[in-house]
Amino acid sequence: MADRQEQPPCRILVMASGNGSNFQALIDAVAAGRIPNSRIVRLVVNRAKAYATTRADSAGIPWEYFNLIGGGFLAKGERDEAKVREARERYDAALAQRVLAGSGDIRERPELVVLAGWMHVFGRAFLEPLEREGIRVINLHPALPREYNGAGAIERAFEDFKAGKTTRTGIMVHYVILEMDMGAPILVREIEFREGEELAQLEERIHGHEHELIVEATAKVVREILEARPAK
Repeated sequence: MADRQEQPPCRILVMASGNGSNFQALIDAVAAGRIPNSRIVRLVVNRAKAYATTRADSAGIPWEYFNLIGGGFLAKGERDEAKVREARERYDAALAQRVLAGSGDIRERPELVVLAGWMHVFGRAFLEPLEREGIRVINLHPALPREYNGAGAIERAFEDFKAGKTTRTGIMVHYVILEMDMGAPILVREIEFREGEELAQLEERIHGHEHELIVEATAKVVREILEARPAK
């Protein structure tokens, strides 16, 4: 078998919605070789003012803005549940096609999609086309498996700590499936609460752990992808 370092790099697409500090951690880790033999081929954001795009520009990584409302899938202020559901399905399907198209070059099609602070819950229309093509999708979530799924996880855990219901929370990187934050964990880290710590301090501490865990988990999955490639 050829030396794995002689293989083409594993192609990673990152999706982010905001500041992009976890995206920056991935950029730095790829550059330092902590994520082996890999390349970030593109960034997708769904918020026009996401600072992650500035990070992408600095690193020379192409990016695109693709938004549910801005893309014309959903009228601003629409409340009809059926229309919202249909719009989300069309958006997911369109985004899946963009991912599979690889920016017009099939050689740029990602092998791994990393959701790094991506504020949109995907449905079948996105996940199934990628699964058929063998593209893995992983997500960072600031809670332990089967605890505090969905938005506001840190705040809800902190409230339970203040109420004496728990002494720890955590973070995980997991595979993305239809059930929100319920996919198989890749890496998990427990984080103990500290007496006297305020929510803002806890959030800062958790974010520091997130930067480490998302790199470690991405590296683990990249190694698996590289090892699973057929021998030449």
